Amino acid sequence: MYLHKVEGPRSVTLPDGTVLSRNDLPPAETTRWVASRKVIVVRSVLYGLYGLISLSDAKKRYGLSDEEFNSWVSAVAEHGADALKVTALKKYRQPKDECE
Repeated sequence: MYLHKVEGPRSVTLPDGTVLSRNDLPPAETTRWVASRKVIVVRSVLYGLYGLISLSDAKKRYGLSDEEFNSWVSAVAEHGADALKVTALKKYRQPKDECE
């Protein structure tokens, strides 16, 4: 068996004890972003000593902006993975009068 040479770790252990590997990452050509894929990308960048992939690699690989990635991170941090579901966006958004 031949292992492809990659920069950084091949897998990271998350705080809950689960292991996230490069095989768990969504394909680079992903266009349909469901909550589970978003969470995997967020966790792969944030967890581990150096992260499974760097933020710049994730942005380049998936065509993400800083704003989009940061919104995923803050949604997960504030409300958990369910906040990334499109059907739940309205539930977790701030009312307009609180933002002004």
